Amino acid sequence: MAKAPVLTPRADDFPRWYQDLISKAELADNGPVRGTMVIRPYGYGLWERMQQELDGRIKAAGAQNAYFPLLIPQSYLTKEAEHVEGFAPELAVVTHGGGKELEEPAVVRPTSETVVNASFAKWVQSHRDLPLLINQWANVVRWELRPRLFLRTSEFLWQEGHTAHATYEDARDFAAHIHEHVYGEFMETVLAMDLVRGRKTPKERFAGAINTLTLEGMMGDGKALQMGTSHELGQNFAKAFGTRYLSKEGTQEYVWQTSWGSTTRMVGALVMMHGDDHGLRVPPRLAPVQAVVLAIKGDEAVLAKVREIGDRLTAAGVRVQVDDRTDTPFGRRAVDWELKGVPVRIEVGPRDLESGTAMLARRIPGGKEPVSMDALASLVPRVLEEDQDRLLEESRERRASRTSDVASIAEAAEVAAAGGWARIPWSELGPEGEARLAEQSVTVRCLVAEDGSVPQSDDAPGTVALVARSY
Repeated sequence: MAKAPVLTPRADDFPRWYQDLISKAELADNGPVRGTMVIRPYGYGLWERMQQELDGRIKAAGAQNAYFPLLIPQSYLTKEAEHVEGFAPELAVVTHGGGKELEEPAVVRPTSETVVNASFAKWVQSHRDLPLLINQWANVVRWELRPRLFLRTSEFLWQEGHTAHATYEDARDFAAHIHEHVYGEFMETVLAMDLVRGRKTPKERFAGAINTLTLEGMMGDGKALQMGTSHELGQNFAKAFGTRYLSKEGTQEYVWQTSWGSTTRMVGALVMMHGDDHGLRVPPRLAPVQAVVLAIKGDEAVLAKVREIGDRLTAAGVRVQVDDRTDTPFGRRAVDWELKGVPVRIEVGPRDLESGTAMLARRIPGGKEPVSMDALASLVPRVLEEDQDRLLEESRERRASRTSDVASIAEAAEVAAAGGWARIPWSELGPEGEARLAEQSVTVRCLVAEDGSVPQSDDAPGTVALVARSY
């Protein structure tokens, strides 16, 4: 009888494969309240690495970290009509505290534009206070009706940036900088993810924004996932909260603002974009553990050698874990590391000591080969970079092969239903066509220029709509 696979094959049932992998790679569990999740240590380790990489880029852009309250007075959200309308179905509201009914209900933050602006209105007095660039790492709550671990949960972790500028141009350029040089570069160079950079349609824009820039990635089943967004807020929140400054000319002016965020959804994207039927494949630059050195048997000489190899690789700048748990069968440990997607496994047993070689297993391309133990410290860093590039190229090839140019709404819907992306001139589609596609569970992910750049306006000549089914 054939041995049952560890994971449901992706081709058989992609959603089930995803759930299997999240569980068996020990990334997360469902929380006790519907729609919440418990992020397990390995899953949180991936998020921590994402945080570290993003946080450095955010600070390099000039932003400083701060923290704002979890509970927001309900009246704050009502100050900006479009914003409260956009979030109303998702709000969690606290009405009692300390055994008493609150004088004013408090909303558990779905995002922090309103509470941030209450502070910005106090902090900004003069043009000398601008630009004001703030970021926070926090949790938010958006009551989710159809939860899925990492992708859509009622509570999730993220970073949210909030800035205030003296001019529209400064705010526009800063939102674009975050979009490209913080999110875009991080996701491509660290997460090894091919992305389309674009502009959201008015229907898909963030509630209260005048423009939303997005990054869209194609998952392994051809569906799209929004990876991060950067919003131009114009002066909408500034006028609602009275956030003004004294200009150099001595006049009172409203600030121009941006907000931008990325979430633990990136962990789900990592699974769906790079995972295979054997488990995760973690990009080496992201991986908390880039190489694991496994002792096949509990022989003292073997244990000494795996620790020595671990020390050499650490000295070479590789993030290493030595697995000397020889009371657990070797085969089980090897499968567990494969599920977790560690880029490189180095396996050492008594016969390897005799030959002076170790077995090198590469998770991303697959396969094993014997390698001289003396060569490992120089070989492994090179292998890691090769496999980082390989993942990015695979994701590019997937999107290119499954994206089609179409001329009609019917063709666009057909391509999306078949698990691909369609490009259709926005002048042919328009808001009416967008609404017709939505009836078939197909959305306009973003607008792009014909050359692949971000269009400067919704109706710029040559603008193309990228159409797909999505998560």
